[in-house]
Amino acid sequence: MPTASPSARGGAYTAAVTTIGVLALQGDVREHVAALESAGAHAVPVRRRSELESVDGLVLPGGESTTIDKLLRVFELREPLRAAIADGLPVYGSCAGMILLADRITGGIDGQQTLGGLDVTVRRNAFGRQVDSFEADLAVEGLEAPLRSVFIRAPWVDDVGPGVEVLARIPERATDGTGLGEAAGKIVAVRSGRLLATAFHPEVTGDTRVHALFVRLVTASRRS
Repeated sequence: MPTASPSARGGAYTAAVTTIGVLALQGDVREHVAALESAGAHAVPVRRRSELESVDGLVLPGGESTTIDKLLRVFELREPLRAAIADGLPVYGSCAGMILLADRITGGIDGQQTLGGLDVTVRRNAFGRQVDSFEADLAVEGLEAPLRSVFIRAPWVDDVGPGVEVLARIPERATDGTGLGEAAGKIVAVRSGRLLATAFHPEVTGDTRVHALFVRLVTASRRS
């Protein structure tokens, strides 16, 4: 994976652009690429093992988790990506990407597998069908102002392991004032080491702060 290269002066490091891939098998690929570019990274689509090996970090976009699971095998990316995550590759998963990063899922279909890495249990399609999509303003750890968040057939996190930091929970009401009932208080953003996951889609709102957070995470990992 690319790293900053030593300069001629006493082992100092020259600035290098952070390259972040977006898994380009299904889902909001272009939107994530645009958001990452706006956040200061060089973003590239990833469909092949050689492309995976050339990036500093990776985004697993929203889409349909079972479809992405199947396509990872078709494109022979499943095992290389599992190995890269285990080896410390920074990865951000949104919506379906959160499901793929989870060690455990509920509500999955028979035979559905995840990549794993996050010590969490994620409930697939926890908020219901496409017609049950909604927006909410979230207080997110590390962000100063509330984040307008879009939930589309979204998961939520039922439980987290001891090494997982909870970054955001569902508020009492959606932005239109609708009460969110049993969903209120559910975990929808987490971080564990170099892994970040959200149940919502920050790539569709024009607010790039989550992507900027991930870019900083990836950049810091290159320097460590």
